[in-house]
Amino acid sequence: MEFLDIVDDDDEVIGSASISDIYEKHFTHRIVHIFVFNGERMLLQLRSNEARFCPLHWCTAAAGHVKSGESYEEAAARELQEETFIQAKPVFLFKDVYEYDPGARKMLASFRAEYDGQLTPGDKVEKLEFFSLEKIGEMIKGGEKFHPELLFLLRKHYGIR
Repeated sequence: MEFLDIVDDDDEVIGSASISDIYEKHFTHRIVHIFVFNGERMLLQLRSNEARFCPLHWCTAAAGHVKSGESYEEAAARELQEETFIQAKPVFLFKDVYEYDPGARKMLASFRAEYDGQLTPGDKVEKLEFFSLEKIGEMIKGGEKFHPELLFLLRKHYGIR
């Protein structure tokens, strides 16, 4: 069973709980998102049909829970490797509080990496593809499915509506 740290409004660890308890009891916890770029193009992953949440939705190149006792940086490098096989040192960009249900929050830490090699999707990834920011905006307007955390980050930090 995987455990996550519970954090307060200042992102200080105040306990830990199983993933099921985290979501059932709406404990604030940590998530990482890794934006991978090749020049001006952003890498997105299409989540697997087997994903527990938002299957077959576009998401950041890699994203996931920060495990109990793990730093944001460690989680970002781990998720990037697991989901894309990209070995890079993600660089911290920004941290946001994301409210996903009334009174239920996540701390989202976003990172950036550059990559121009071959793309190999991990087990939980349907496909990986680079898109211009303009094309991503068109995809959203066209009704393609996007993970809600990615939509939040794109709107807030990249001006994509």
